[in-house]
Amino acid sequence: MIDTRSASKRGIGMTSARTRDRLVRRLKDNGIRSSAVLEQIRNVPRHLFVDEALASRAYEDTALPIGHGQTISQPWVVARMTEALLDGFEGQRVLEIGTGCGYQTAVLAPLVKEIFTVERIPELLRKTKQRLRDLDIYNVRFRLGDGWQGWPKYGPYDGIIVAAAADELPQKLLEQLAPNGRLIMPVGPPGRQRLIMVKRLPEHFEEVSLGAVSFVPLVKGM
Repeated sequence: MIDTRSASKRGIGMTSARTRDRLVRRLKDNGIRSSAVLEQIRNVPRHLFVDEALASRAYEDTALPIGHGQTISQPWVVARMTEALLDGFEGQRVLEIGTGCGYQTAVLAPLVKEIFTVERIPELLRKTKQRLRDLDIYNVRFRLGDGWQGWPKYGPYDGIIVAAAADELPQKLLEQLAPNGRLIMPVGPPGRQRLIMVKRLPEHFEEVSLGAVSFVPLVKGM
């Protein structure tokens, strides 16, 4: 949990509790049930993850641009993905594909032991490393790399969360999923994307659709 007393020096006090509570109520009304996830949405200072010019919109339930053709995900989507990942989660290690501005990372970090996060855009990764340090989040390892390849060195992972959409499930990520682990990611072409949860069972993978979403594409390479 972020210490809001010390963090107020870094601008967390800029937004009112009423603004954050309104966002949390909206997420609850739209089906988010995990109290731990909702508390993180309330506590994480989303305005620090967007450009200053967009800070006044930070607690709207909408995606916002962060440069380089990327976005900070809609709070409901972040909450839904996190809730789905952690429902019955028995592991400790999570692989995140698409670090972006680090908002998803910050929401998830207090709820798991370790996060291994991969980003393909150097400038985004550099800024995000510093941003998470400023928020005293230290249980995250960073890698500049191709998200399609995952991060085999530290696998298998109990959970994998992917913040970009692919037309198909990346085989390399499925291979890095631990037994009984789960992968959460958007799959499908623009306009027809579905959020998918994949569970690794003893003999096969089981897929469950979690609803329609809209994400930037999971680009191959650097």
